[in-house]
Amino acid sequence: MVSVPRLVIAAPASGSGKTTVATGLMAAFAGRGLAVSPHKVGPDYIDPGYHALATGRPGRNLDAYMCGPELIAPLFAHGADGCDLAVVEGVMGLYDGASGQGELASTAQVSKLLRAPVVLVVDASSQSRSVAALVHGFASWDPQVRIGGVILNKVASDRHEALLREALDESGLPVLGVLRRSAQMATPSRHLGLVPVAERATDAVDAVRAMAERVRAGCDLDALMALARTAPPLPDDAWEPRPVAGEVPVSGERPVVAVAGGAAFTFAYAEHAELLSAAGAEVVLFDPLRDEKLPAGTSGLVVGGGFPEMYAPELSANEPLRRAVTELARTGAPVAAECAGLLYLARELDGRPMCGVLDAEARMSERLTLGYRQAVAVSDSVLAVAGTRMRGHEFHRTVLEPGAGATPAWGMHQPERRVEGFVQGGVHASYLHTHWAASPGVAGRFVEMCRG
Repeated sequence: MVSVPRLVIAAPASGSGKTTVATGLMAAFAGRGLAVSPHKVGPDYIDPGYHALATGRPGRNLDAYMCGPELIAPLFAHGADGCDLAVVEGVMGLYDGASGQGELASTAQVSKLLRAPVVLVVDASSQSRSVAALVHGFASWDPQVRIGGVILNKVASDRHEALLREALDESGLPVLGVLRRSAQMATPSRHLGLVPVAERATDAVDAVRAMAERVRAGCDLDALMALARTAPPLPDDAWEPRPVAGEVPVSGERPVVAVAGGAAFTFAYAEHAELLSAAGAEVVLFDPLRDEKLPAGTSGLVVGGGFPEMYAPELSANEPLRRAVTELARTGAPVAAECAGLLYLARELDGRPMCGVLDAEARMSERLTLGYRQAVAVSDSVLAVAGTRMRGHEFHRTVLEPGAGATPAWGMHQPERRVEGFVQGGVHASYLHTHWAASPGVAGRFVEMCRG
């Protein structure tokens, strides 16, 4: 049984202030000395970075599409182990999920799987009495979703607040917080959403501090904690990386798996490193913007997602590391590259030389590629055997030409049929982001390949 007080922070629509409220609550409760476990519904990598900054713990995703509904509670329990409180930030609108899949991957579904009360964040900037109808509709749409209160965001004045509270008195749902309009609450965005924490340094710390101060001043933290404590115990066992990753040899050295990080490669699920470690690897982080060598003894390389397009000149200028990556790939060592990693392994990115492991050129595009995908492994690789089915997510504004090698990585089955990515030697490179917790054996297979 898992008994962790918990709240899901949801909203009627994107742009209502979920990230501001969720991050502010995490930081405010952490400031009270509580161990706060941060979570994010969906595949998003950026918001968890702010959550981690607010709590001092890894931000973890809960994605019912990629991982399956059955893993949501176990993954939550794994992340929240030993914590006093868990705060889960939702995705999009409360009832929005995977396109054409009903409630799958929605905040509503996750709240039910976690048996957690929902706090609805409402952008009240252009309404007064209508807020009661809006809240009533969301609270009554699915009786299994328990909305425990409302936080009003972007409230203009004392008079506006009074009108909103009067209207909500009739709804039966308590107002747990009121936040006024404030430019300080904003965080900068660009082509794929918020600018990641790793790129903002001091500014990100200041932004989180401002969120915490406004939430602390405008929200009833005691009432929110009391609501969180109404969540019943979860019967699910916590997810553990060791059984999923495969058997670990009793003796022998741990192969070094180098994992790219730093400002250019910020997209990573915490469970991936945990799985690699559980499978017997020594996981060592390095920064392709600054490090001129791969970690000593590197046997395998993982280059995840991020924003290499923002750092193409710096990545290109680091010729010693590019050569080291190319030489490692030429030896047949396992290399797993997702999205940003795919671009880094290409010959060029926006005209700047990259590693040249793949005979392909990448460039920025006006078109956003976004959505969940169903995929099947086209051939055996360091990640999977041919025929392995996986679910993933694409999220990029770049184009790679060609988009697939002589041996593609994946055959896509949603939303259209196509092949994508590259498998050559020990390299597996693709735009597809996957969550290894949902794919038993991926990390174990990769580490075993590193052992040679």
